This record gives sequence, C-alpha cells and structure tokens, in this order.
Amino acid sequence: MSGHNKWSGIKHRKEAQDNKRAAVFTKFGRLITIAAREGADPDMNFKLRLAIDTARSFNMPKDNIERAIKAGAGIGKDGVQIEEVLYEAYGPGQVALLIEGLTDNKNRTVSEVKSLLTKNGGKFVPSGSVSFMFNRSGVIVFSLEKHSAEKLETEAIESGADDFRIEDDVFLVITKPEDLQAVRTYFEKNNLVPESAELGYLPNQSVELSEIDIEKYQKLKELLEDHQDIQAVWDNLR
Repeated sequence: MSGHNKWSGIKHRKEAQDNKRAAVFTKFGRLITIAAREGADPDMNFKLRLAIDTARSFNMPKDNIERAIKAGAGIGKDGVQIEEVLYEAYGPGQVALLIEGLTDNKNRTVSEVKSLLTKNGGKFVPSGSVSFMFNRSGVIVFSLEKHSAEKLETEAIESGADDFRIEDDVFLVITKPEDLQAVRTYFEKNNLVPESAELGYLPNQSVELSEIDIEKYQKLKELLEDHQDIQAVWDNLR
C-alpha cells in the first residue's frame, strides 16, 4: 500500500477535507451518532471517544458533536435512523475493496455506490467475495514529522501491539480489535499522542497494479470517499 495508503499525507488529506467541511461534518456526525447508541459518555464508551477525537481533529464544532451524541442517545428531535453498511467490490486491476458506510437510506446508497463502481472500472460483488482477504484490526497512526520512528518502535513492542510498520510519512501500530483501547492508552500515558486510532480492515494478501490501473483506482477511490455516506475505503493494494 506504500504511496497509496489510507494514512499517508495526513496534513494534505485534512486540508483537502477542510475544503468540504459540510460533507465531512455530516460523515463524522453519523459516526458519532452510531457510537453514542452504546452510551453517551465518551469516558465509558471507547468507540464514541474515538469518533469524537477524529471529528475534533478535523475541527468539527462542539455544537455539532453534542447534537450527534444526543441523536445517538435518543435525546432530542432527530428521528433519522442511521445504519451501518459494508460493501464488497473489485476496482481496476482487480484490487479488492471493502467500503464502509453510514446511511439513512440503504437503497439509495447501494445504488449510488454501484453506479460509481460501474462507471469507473469497478464491480460490486456479493458479501464474502473479498472480505476473506482482510483482517479486522485496530490501527493507531502517528506522524513521523512529530515522532521518532525509533521511539515509536520501542514503545510499540512494549505496548502489546500485534505489529507495526512505516508507510511513507506515518508509523502504524496494528492491534487486535479488542486491544485497541489498551494500546492507545499505553501510548498516551507515555506522552505519544496519535493522529488517529480506528478499527479497520487490513489485507492479508495484496496485489500490485500497473501505473494506468493505479491512476484509475485513485480516481475511483476519491469518488467513493467523497460520497456523503461512505466513511472509509479499504483495499489490498501493495
């Protein structure tokens, strides 16, 4: 995934998304709402804490965050039902994709995602067609502009993480899903604050694409990530 991974170019990615603030805040609002269903106190609900921290890193206003928490907790007048979706697909060059989303209209979202795939060299596939190529994992991201790789490597070994790797300008700490909270807390107690921490899908087998297919895929990925209902696009690109 080097050069094309989800986490490299953190600063550039945030600046780009700052230019689409309304759409970004809608996405994070839904993420917070879903998380708040498991409890409205971020000190007791780690999933909610992650969602709030991510939203704050993109400068989401406090009022927006509080509204989203209330909606998830059943407080207030927002009666919109948000549902989680996970789509499987192939992109240009047979790159495998898992597409995570949050939507208030599953029929609309699946139709629009299928259209984006079809028009841009991709193919929607049934559940189970590509998910076996991925492992559900916790991913903690550190910027190498702010932290020493040697220091992070030492602490990653001590933290109980499963693995770590360097990809372009970021250091990734990989955990089991159930260990994400403990490992993140370990780093924070050692004054190492990550750029982000999230549950995601990491490939257990990968593919290489030609330069032409990489360009086609990057275009498709940007279109998917720009869609208001899509939270993340995971691939097995080497």
